[in-house]
Amino acid sequence: MDTGSLKYPDGEEIYDCSELFKLFGDVSRLNILCALIGGERCVEDLTEALNISQSAVSHQLRILKTGRLVKGRRDGKRVYYSLADDHVYSMMRQALEHVREA
Repeated sequence: MDTGSLKYPDGEEIYDCSELFKLFGDVSRLNILCALIGGERCVEDLTEALNISQSAVSHQLRILKTGRLVKGRRDGKRVYYSLADDHVYSMMRQALEHVREA
């Protein structure tokens, strides 16, 4: 395995990585992230697509937004959510590739 120039993380970076991985440790949050791979969606779209309550979707989106994994864009009364950046997409893609290897 090529580790390239990755330097060993300090204690704060280890803690932050641990907190990041915790965000991926919930099935509802992973379902939301997977749904957002295809592009931005509003809460109503996610509720319908994932068959979970609007309050549950909103709650999980708040957690994902706080963790900087999703971002929101307001359009009138609706907020459309998307993956925060390419890093989130890459993490999801790599995780799915990893579990599909087995």
